Amino acid sequence: MQDGNADAELARRAAIKVAHDRLDVFAVSILTLLCIFLGIGQVAMKVANAGISPILQGGLRSLLAAALVGLLCAVRGISLRVSRVAILPMIISALFFTAEFAFLYPGLDRTTASRAVIFLYTSPFVVAAGAHFLIPGDRLTWSKAAGLLAALAGIMVVLAGRETTGISSLTGDLLCLAGGISWGLLTLSIRATRLAAERPERVIFMQLLISGLLLPIISLALGERGITDPSPLVLGAFGYTVVFVAFITFTTSLWLMTRYPASRVMAFLMITPAFGVAAGVLLLGEPLTIYLGVGLVVVVLGLWLVNRPATKTK
Repeated sequence: MQDGNADAELARRAAIKVAHDRLDVFAVSILTLLCIFLGIGQVAMKVANAGISPILQGGLRSLLAAALVGLLCAVRGISLRVSRVAILPMIISALFFTAEFAFLYPGLDRTTASRAVIFLYTSPFVVAAGAHFLIPGDRLTWSKAAGLLAALAGIMVVLAGRETTGISSLTGDLLCLAGGISWGLLTLSIRATRLAAERPERVIFMQLLISGLLLPIISLALGERGITDPSPLVLGAFGYTVVFVAFITFTTSLWLMTRYPASRVMAFLMITPAFGVAAGVLLLGEPLTIYLGVGLVVVVLGLWLVNRPATKTK
């Protein structure tokens, strides 16, 4: 019976017709705002790290965001019950979700926010490479292959410029890169399994809930200090990541995908690294070196090549 429910849900979602076939001014305006929210999010995480231990911060954010998503689902009448066949892939995806932030938050403690956002957004390249083998019909094209090579080149440029700043470490860069890889594996674990038939609200709720339970345990096991400086700045930055990054950006992007082509929405969100670098430079005074600038341009070019909507041939 639950298998039938999952198939019915997948059919229902496939039958949904978006209201627009391209992004209009309204959609571009909202997406630009979401990119700004996400870009500032890296800065907010780094600021909150000063008073809340990194991995613990990630766990607390997940728990509070799960509560907000659960409340939204209750108001909209969306069931959070997971179908039996989706339990195992749900757990696997939640573990990748947990790993993403177990790497990212400590990484932000050891490198700049502007560098971190570039490494984090390597995730689409992991998805493009993995989908070639795991998802039927989602093959690597020449455009995607060029995007992957561009991303690799951009990452190498950013890494090469590490010594010019004196405020980032190779460990921090690699932790953020591991976070991006985990994010990519998370996306693949959804797209290549029965989770594709689950409502996205249900999937993100379970990921937030499970990571919210696991990350504090990891924090305790690693001997993190916990909440050491609950100042207004630290709590404000933390609250920003809960409300604007983990809740508003998620729910709004989901809504946009019901009104506009999902591929175009996702492609637009890939310019987030540009806003992340700008936020790090403007809000934290991080240096904008030639290595960071060139690396950013090359990575964003790669993101565009990998995620650009396919053109229809007549």
